Amino acid sequence: MSKQSDLLPAEYLVKLAEEFGTPVYIYHAEKIKIQYEKLQTAFQKTDARFFYACKALTNINILKYINSLGCGLDTVSIQEVHLGLKAGFAPNNIIFTPNCVDLEEIIAAKELGVNINIDNISILEQFGNRFGDSYPICIRLNPHIMAGGNYKISTGHVDSKFGISIHQLRHIERIVKSTKLKVTGLHMHTGSEIKDVDVFLRGVEIMFEQAVHFPDLEFIDLGSGFKVAYQAGDPETDINLLGRKLSDAFNKFAATYKRPLQVWFEPGKFLVSQSGYFVVKANVIKQTTATVFVGVNSGFNHLIRPMFYDAFHLIKNISNPKGTERIYTIVGNICETDTFGWDRKLNEVKEGDFLVFYNAGAYGFEMSSNFNSRLKPAEVLVKDGKAQLIRKRDTLEDLLRNQIEL
Repeated sequence: MSKQSDLLPAEYLVKLAEEFGTPVYIYHAEKIKIQYEKLQTAFQKTDARFFYACKALTNINILKYINSLGCGLDTVSIQEVHLGLKAGFAPNNIIFTPNCVDLEEIIAAKELGVNINIDNISILEQFGNRFGDSYPICIRLNPHIMAGGNYKISTGHVDSKFGISIHQLRHIERIVKSTKLKVTGLHMHTGSEIKDVDVFLRGVEIMFEQAVHFPDLEFIDLGSGFKVAYQAGDPETDINLLGRKLSDAFNKFAATYKRPLQVWFEPGKFLVSQSGYFVVKANVIKQTTATVFVGVNSGFNHLIRPMFYDAFHLIKNISNPKGTERIYTIVGNICETDTFGWDRKLNEVKEGDFLVFYNAGAYGFEMSSNFNSRLKPAEVLVKDGKAQLIRKRDTLEDLLRNQIEL
């Protein structure tokens, strides 16, 4: 969890819930800045660049704010590229790292002038045959490292769909040579929520072994996966230790390479997760023979991580912060089993109380849906002490907007 001093106070969250209604996502801009500055400090001894992995949260106001900090943008779809350009990112400050897209989407990114990262042999060969050395590219490699807090977010293992296997290096070299492709970057991303610094070090050593086969590299991109704490006592990536060890290793390798090299990172959750708060209202207290449920005015249509990833979010009753603690199971209003948390200690909850989910900035709203024809929540940004609505709550008209009545 964030330090208490980093958190928006409970009484302030209640005020915003009353002002903007619930459910509501609230983001604290200055917390994003704190996280970005942590990365800059940790890697200050090497030539490092950071690209926000915007699949975590793409609200245009968040993108504009992150751009204002001097951070780059990591995108995984052509739509995210367009959002990044609209938010003011320069094309050379955007990297496009899709997977399982066709050549047309890659060409569309090329026409926009962004950095292109290719992750399969087929597209690599097609792009090389069509464009040769006229447009530089990055190649995403699969280092065959199992890493990440959940199999669903591990992306560098042998069964992963991501990247080109390091054991296909000779095939890559033949394509590069025959098509005259100019490869200026190598990329890997092993997974999210990596606790062990040695995983990154093992990965970077593998990348160094591959890099010697490419004479025109300008950067090596190590993805991200930096873990943040979701509850007291949670392990998290030791950014400062990683910064020291990785910078030493990278600087030693860079000194042996024939040209200057940068190291790139793509933090997503690390930047925005702890900035986010999801506030809901207790609709009903329902007691059964086994459990006391708090049924809230949301469900996995708004926050799917607990159901999809078994993710933990700290939940608190901000309407009654000093009440007697009781044991509750917090559930949603969706016509499916949508349990946010089993057997949680909460200050006594009454119907109408506001509950807050902490660490809700990453993959919260971004993975939301209109399941059960429920409306998507509003989003609010707190910046310089001022709260502003940055997305209106859905209306029934939004559900019908793209439907065609016959």
